[in-house]
Amino acid sequence: MSSFHESQLEQAFVELFQKEGYDYVYGECILRDTRDVILYDDLRFYLRKKYKTDHITEDEINRVIARLETSDGGGVYAENVEALRLLQEGFSLKRTNPKLPNLHIYPIDYTEVDNNELGKNNIFKFVNQLVIDGEHHRIPDGIVFVNGLPLVVLEFKNAIKQNTTIENAFKQLTVRYRRDIPKLFRYNAFVVISDGVNNKVGSLFAPYEFFYGWHKVEATDSILDGAFDTMFTMMRGLFRKERLLDVLHNFIYLPDTPKDEDKIVCRYPQYFATTQLFNNILKHSRLNPDGDGKGGTYFGATGCGKSYTMLFLARQLMRSKKLSSPTIVLITDRTDLDDQLSKSFLNATKFIGDKTIVQVESREKLKEHLEKRTAGGVYLTTIQKFEESTGLLSNRANIICISDEAHRSQAGLGQKTTITEKGVKHHYGFAKYLRDSLPNATYVGFTGTPLDNTLDVFGPIVDRYTMTEAVADEITRKIVYEGRAAKIMIDSVKVKEIELFYDQCKQEGASDYQIEESKKMMTRIDVILNDPDLLAKIAQDIVEHYEKRIEEGSTVLGKAMIVCSSRSIAWNLYQAIIHLRPEWAEIKECIEGETLSEKERKEIKPMPRIAMVITRDKDNDSDELYNLLGNDEYRKTLDKQFKEEKSNFKIAIVVDMWITGFDVPSLDTMYCFKPLQMHTLIQTISRVNRVYPGKEKGLVVDYCLLYTSPSPRDTR
Repeated sequence: MSSFHESQLEQAFVELFQKEGYDYVYGECILRDTRDVILYDDLRFYLRKKYKTDHITEDEINRVIARLETSDGGGVYAENVEALRLLQEGFSLKRTNPKLPNLHIYPIDYTEVDNNELGKNNIFKFVNQLVIDGEHHRIPDGIVFVNGLPLVVLEFKNAIKQNTTIENAFKQLTVRYRRDIPKLFRYNAFVVISDGVNNKVGSLFAPYEFFYGWHKVEATDSILDGAFDTMFTMMRGLFRKERLLDVLHNFIYLPDTPKDEDKIVCRYPQYFATTQLFNNILKHSRLNPDGDGKGGTYFGATGCGKSYTMLFLARQLMRSKKLSSPTIVLITDRTDLDDQLSKSFLNATKFIGDKTIVQVESREKLKEHLEKRTAGGVYLTTIQKFEESTGLLSNRANIICISDEAHRSQAGLGQKTTITEKGVKHHYGFAKYLRDSLPNATYVGFTGTPLDNTLDVFGPIVDRYTMTEAVADEITRKIVYEGRAAKIMIDSVKVKEIELFYDQCKQEGASDYQIEESKKMMTRIDVILNDPDLLAKIAQDIVEHYEKRIEEGSTVLGKAMIVCSSRSIAWNLYQAIIHLRPEWAEIKECIEGETLSEKERKEIKPMPRIAMVITRDKDNDSDELYNLLGNDEYRKTLDKQFKEEKSNFKIAIVVDMWITGFDVPSLDTMYCFKPLQMHTLIQTISRVNRVYPGKEKGLVVDYCLLYTSPSPRDTR
């Protein structure tokens, strides 16, 4: 795409919208009060036509408009949430004639998408240079109206003009226009910023870093085949009439109780993953006579927003008539459900469309919930509830099981054999017991590592989004690898031991014998890694490396994670580090040079610079270690404080906790002192690939030859 002058860019968008079938009107040609943001003639015309057979009256039309304009106040965000819910779900109108039942009003006719009758009722219009008066006189470059309601605002900048960037367009919309003409954004779905070369979409309330391009027209397109016209892909992929209505209706998540100004507008990978999975579930559901229950596998790069993809999918499933109002069972392999995924679901009753969203404490409780209903409900549980066979939970076919990180624990339909001191033991994997419990359910797997046994359980990959694509789209940050094993591990024997471990694990446990042998190998490696001289060298190198990054300004907030192979190694390494830097163990309100406001003091607690995030072992821990680790409440405090920007807690030492399902966007440094198998490796190092202002990359410092494993890895 060549560079545009701003007027040329505006005209290019006019022509593209016309190609998509939008009516085009120059703003000055619309006779109206410049304080109005609704095109009332269009809205009235739509309502008359849509509800003609219901004999809607002019008085009722006036009351519909009044309802759309009525606000409880609370600022731009609160009004936007209020209005969008009306646009997504509609509302009930009491009829002028009391003998008539209430009429449910949909300001947007979404049935046109289902019935392939686009344009029958809905009025799509693109308007440029429309004068709007509020606190000040403003003229947005472009506005998309549907039925007279301003759904999308576009702002253009000249790509070749010095000192003018697409970020200036972002600031103009989110600062100046939001402040001066707030009424324009009451009905806003999302905003667009463009300089012709870069074209990005985002929520009015999102930081600039969370504005993204729409880089596909269809799910089967590839963004890695070479250069692509982002203006074209956005127009065809997002502003196609049926696509725009679908996004507005199903792909803008507004939490029940927002923490800040939370509003999630789907990115194109989330949209296509959801639609592909939904269609595949419809095809393979056990409700069909020939359905096999394999709803499919989604391979999504860690950090690309799978939690929200699950939310979007849950909404689609719950609203589907073909699935008979299904019950959704969301399964993770984490024992602690107090994570981002569960918090998002528990805060999404309005979006999903079901008031029953419950964390299930036991199999018995799950069975009780399922027996009480024949449809609906969302239940969050862990795969650990299915460690052994305990009988049938439900034989309903309208149950959808969505499995998070399905590769790690939910495979294994076949029998396994383990040789113990007491003899030969036969058992099955979680997947077998889960399917025995819910034999007619349809299963969907989300994974960052699609292993063969995952596909056997959930069915083939129906959509994928790789780490390379995520980095290219700037949805995640690139991961830079720095190998320092050679500097520390002088003893070649130790290196060979670790390499042998990777060789034995490369098949991901092809047999029970290999699994047992790899466990023995891991034990031997732990002995090697726990050598006091080696730990002293590792501690010295970490301290020097970390302090140098702080000094050089190479880290945005100094957040780092040290991943250890075992509890013992973690404890010994912690002591070695504190021996070098005893001040890091001191409890402080915040780091030197920072000051906390009164509000921040309520949220940010005094903490040490470095802490271990490990559960207690009451039988084997020394008193010193036991007291240092703290109880469950203390670990929750560690979790919260590590996410606080100004907290003194900067360095976390972990073994198994926090290496999956734990997101701290500011975390940009990981010291890995743990041999990792392929899927665990990807999940672990992906802790540092999240987007954060000022963060250009995530750094993995490797002390254990992560890259000696022959398995291919995409970490670019």
